[in-house]
Amino acid sequence: MSDIAVAPISREKGQSLTTSALRTRMVDRQIRPFDVTDVPVLDQFLYVPREYFLPENQISLAYSDLAIKLVNSANPRRTLLPPLILARMIQGSTPREGDRVLTLGGGGYSAAILAGLVSEVVVVESDQLIAQRMLTGFKNLGINNIHVEISALSRGAPHLGPFDIILVEGAVDTDLSGLSAQLSKSGRIMTIATPELGAGRQLSRFDNVKGHLEGALPILSVHVPVLEGFEKTSDFVF
Repeated sequence: MSDIAVAPISREKGQSLTTSALRTRMVDRQIRPFDVTDVPVLDQFLYVPREYFLPENQISLAYSDLAIKLVNSANPRRTLLPPLILARMIQGSTPREGDRVLTLGGGGYSAAILAGLVSEVVVVESDQLIAQRMLTGFKNLGINNIHVEISALSRGAPHLGPFDIILVEGAVDTDLSGLSAQLSKSGRIMTIATPELGAGRQLSRFDNVKGHLEGALPILSVHVPVLEGFEKTSDFVF
């Protein structure tokens, strides 16, 4: 496991006015109108440069409203969620000072945002190139409360739990019981699931109630790829 320090983020240090203006426009035109009202969450989206966590050939898309490929290949399963979806996911998880958070599939961007809102963030990443890019991003931002674990995304980090929040940043078609066992007593999982047969995929929150995930709280309909490792298995019904 690689350990990276995250102090609260250095506000605008070494960043161009143009990039800052693009982040402001992203927040004002995409995120605020999408019912994101949590001021600390909005502040983090204003301060964290999304381009730090993208391949070089995708940087021009950093402040678009698109899901952006994290790897230069045909694999569509590794993408950065659109900013408005990620913002609703983070807001819906109700991050608090003192929380420990696990992120799966976020490419480091969500972790950098959460680092200024919670006590500690653990990132599980299966791709070495993505992991190296996020480590560089955290270092450039002076972040020191993020730990990176190289492992299968679906495994989580059972040896580092329990976690108050787990973000699964893509659609899931599999059972979440393996991750639910890594939650604290009041922990919650945010992901994109199909909570009811035929309902379509929804950004959903699952709460740990006495060791079991309580039924999903749907937040909004979302169409994103199934995250690597969370594909449907035979005879499984969510």
